[in-house]
Amino acid sequence: MNLIEELRWRGMIQDMMPGTEEQLLKEMTSAYIGFDPTAESLHIGSLVPILLLVHLQKAGHKPFALVGGATGMVGDPSFKAEERKMLDLDTLSKNVAGIRAQLESFLDFDPAKPNAAEMVNNFDWFQHISFLDFIRDTGKHITVNYMMSKDSVRKRLEGENGMSFTEFTYQLIQGYDFYHLYTAKNCKLQMGGSDQWGNIVTGTELIRRKAGGEAFAFTCPLIKKADGTKFGKTEQGTVWLDAKRTSPYMFYQFWFNTTDVDAESYIKIFTFLGQEEIDAIIAEHRADAGRRILQRRLAQEVTTFIHGKENYEFAVEASSILFNNNTAAILASLSEDQLLDVMNGVPQHEVAASDLEAGKDIVTLLAETGILPSKSEARKLVQGGGVSVNKKKATGIDQVISTPDLLNNKYLLIQKGKTNYYLVKTV
Repeated sequence: MNLIEELRWRGMIQDMMPGTEEQLLKEMTSAYIGFDPTAESLHIGSLVPILLLVHLQKAGHKPFALVGGATGMVGDPSFKAEERKMLDLDTLSKNVAGIRAQLESFLDFDPAKPNAAEMVNNFDWFQHISFLDFIRDTGKHITVNYMMSKDSVRKRLEGENGMSFTEFTYQLIQGYDFYHLYTAKNCKLQMGGSDQWGNIVTGTELIRRKAGGEAFAFTCPLIKKADGTKFGKTEQGTVWLDAKRTSPYMFYQFWFNTTDVDAESYIKIFTFLGQEEIDAIIAEHRADAGRRILQRRLAQEVTTFIHGKENYEFAVEASSILFNNNTAAILASLSEDQLLDVMNGVPQHEVAASDLEAGKDIVTLLAETGILPSKSEARKLVQGGGVSVNKKKATGIDQVISTPDLLNNKYLLIQKGKTNYYLVKTV
């Protein structure tokens, strides 16, 4: 497998140093990507570097995942408008442990294999290097002129907030990571997002000047949405890989709700499907876009990769609750957290728990909660078969709703007509 050819047709190559493809074709090559430990979990913006490492390993090469326990104390200034908040050692250690656990589920760390993945933390080598040793043994090899020529530095210096010395040294620290892995692990290739190009080539330059060696690099384009908005953000915030932060259901919904234009790009980048199969899926989708074949397959592949088949299947089932009939049993099986996920964005109303203990007829419930403006309208809609409770059609205007009808002992899902839903919560 030619790794560069594979990544190129997927749209995952932007900049590449001369000789990189030849190096990868010549021998098993060790390569690394760095992950910033700003939180205990990675988010979907980190999926591209994860996938680069997976593709690398599938092609027979050896991946290193570097978690920046040291660089996280500084904060990468690349194309940022202002200096980021610095994290203390305890927080960093906690974040590093969380990210390490996530990465171990995507890569093969079996030590019996020659290209087994390895996890490294740059704090392990930087903690033993003094400031004076660093500026004497490493800083002298890279000029200030060279560092200031990088776009990421120049844009910050031209901005209102300028750049602190701490941030200015970041590219030299990241460059030393590459040098260390080159000398200690025979790592000859660094990969990353296109915003990392300046920091990456500082590493190759340091290897050339300090070790007299040759190293290689390539970057992947930063993922953007066709409408210009930021990838990986929703109205609810960041989409995380940790199921506790972003549930598998919400994760599935993110991919399912992508636009046609974005989905055609994303299915190449975020799945391992082959080119012929992807072309066939896109052609089928274009023939009948309303069926959302492309988005369904994209959501299936990415959700299964991150959360497993079982969670994917639950997400599909849960997605059907609001849009299909005969889903009362699925609705009743949801935990409270799952129910609230599925009902995200559904208008909420309240009813006194004591009222349901005594029992309340459905007409009064609909009027008093404000779902319908009056008892007469509620009566008319129920008689016309236009109201369902917990996905079961209301039996008539005399139907009494009581505590045993509650989902998770707290909620009722009221449906008005075909598409209007309301979540009633007891208080």
